[in-house]
Parts: sequence; C-alpha cells; structure tokens
Amino acid sequence: MATIKQWFLAVRPWSFPASTMPALVAVSYMIFANRGNLGSVDWLVAVACVLGALVFHFAGNLVSDYFDYKKGVDTKDNIGQTNLLIINGVFKPKTILWYGIALALVGVAVGIWIVFRTNVGVLYVGMAGFVLTFLYSFLKYNALGDLDIFLIFGVLIPLGVSVALLGTVVWLLMAVAVPVGFHVVGILHANNTRDRELDARAGTRTFAMTIGLKASKIYYTVLELLPYVAVAALVVSKVLPWPTLAALLSLPIALKNIKTMKEGEKPEDIATLDGDSAKLVLLFSVLLVLSLVISTFLC
Repeated sequence: MATIKQWFLAVRPWSFPASTMPALVAVSYMIFANRGNLGSVDWLVAVACVLGALVFHFAGNLVSDYFDYKKGVDTKDNIGQTNLLIINGVFKPKTILWYGIALALVGVAVGIWIVFRTNVGVLYVGMAGFVLTFLYSFLKYNALGDLDIFLIFGVLIPLGVSVALLGTVVWLLMAVAVPVGFHVVGILHANNTRDRELDARAGTRTFAMTIGLKASKIYYTVLELLPYVAVAALVVSKVLPWPTLAALLSLPIALKNIKTMKEGEKPEDIATLDGDSAKLVLLFSVLLVLSLVISTFLC
C-alpha cells in the first residue's frame, strides 16, 4: 500500500511554483495597486485563488502522468523528474487518473465557492482553465503544449485573480504576471528538450522536437531572459515600482540555467534542468512578490 509521502510525491510537488507564483504575483500587484483601500480586499478569495490554482495544477500533473504512461512516453529509460511511481508499480495507472479527477473536483468546488462569493466571470475563466488542463497531454503530443501552459499559467491564472478580486480584467495586472508565465514555459521546454528522443520513440511530437535542438536552446534562452526585460520595461513605464527591480537578483540563476541548456548535447546533461527552472520561477516570483508588498507601504 502506498504511503502518505508517495501520495504526496505523485502530484510532483516540486513543480508547485508554476501555479502558485503567477497567482501570488497577481494578488501582490492587486494589493499594491489598491494600497489606498486595502480594506476592500477580500483576503479569503485571494487565498482561494492561490489554492485553487495549485489544486488544479496538481490534478493536471496526475492526468498528464496517466496519459504519458499509457502513451509510452514515461518509461524506465526516462532521465530526471518523471513518474516513477507508476513505472515502478507503486500506483496503478487508473489510480493516478482517479486521483487527478478527484483533485480536479476539489478545484471545481473551490472555483464554485469563489463564483458565489464574487461574480460569474470567474466561472468562464475557470471553465477555460479546466478544459486546457485536461487537453494538455493531447496538445503537448501535437507541439502545442508550450502554448497551453502559457495560456493556463501566464494568462488564465492572473485573469482569474483579476476578475475574482476586482470584478473586471485589469490589463496592467495581466502584464505584470505574464513574465512569470514565460519562466513557467521554460520548465516544460527544459523537460521536453531533454526527453525529445524518448518522446519521438513514443510517437509524440512536442514543440522541442518540432524546432530541433539548436532552436530549442535559443528558445529556452529567450524564455529565461524575457521576464527580466519585461520587469525593467514595466518599471521604466511606471507600471511597477522601482523596488521590483529586485527580481533581477535572480538573473545569475537564469544565466546558469541557460549555460546548462547551451552546453547540453545529451539528455543526461540537462537531466535536472526542469527542476532548476522551477526553482528559478520560485526565486524570481518571491522577489517580485516581496518587493510589491514592500512597495505597498513605501511607495
């Protein structure tokens, strides 16, 4: 029988920054933008937005692992962070699928609560997120996984926060959260670049396979550097306060990851780059969140 730790590991907790950080950045900017009227902030809804995004993310991980196993993408030949719990027989594939469905239903319940507490607009955002989450594996196998991930984590999560907390789409809030979305896509692209040979053997076609190794390295570089350009531009345009330049302190980690990708010729060379990319998302976002919170009281 699986242990509690194994049930926890099944959701790939190392990837949690991908969902929680876009939501936290969006919430933090909303707090900063409304610093003169913090009493109007519905803090329960803010927390629910972050938790809902996390639960849906974990559900998506489980459903993706099920289809990757059934498709033959995940095997014992995989290198790095992969679903060894199915491969090694700790969980049956259908157990992982139903686990994912159960978490998705929890996410739906959280979403319904937010809708009743706020407005119906959240429902439409949630429905779009639900559909894209369950279509992820199909889209990934057809070179559209990067787009799917960007839409979920770079667009829909901050959009949901905006609609839930402010009742409308605040485009500046969206612009602030989008840079985190680029970093999140970097996690997926690092994974797919590493696994391109195994994915090809399984008959799938990821975006990394489509553009080839050389272009994949350039694409990863762009994904890792663009967020810093975006933050600098937002500060210059006075959308973000100057303390948010603290996010640039994570740039050395991004450059290290870029170097690993650039020099990687074999899957083993970038075996942990997806995990390292997730750590970068966490550091970049935490710096952005903390600087926004500080700016709420200083600027």
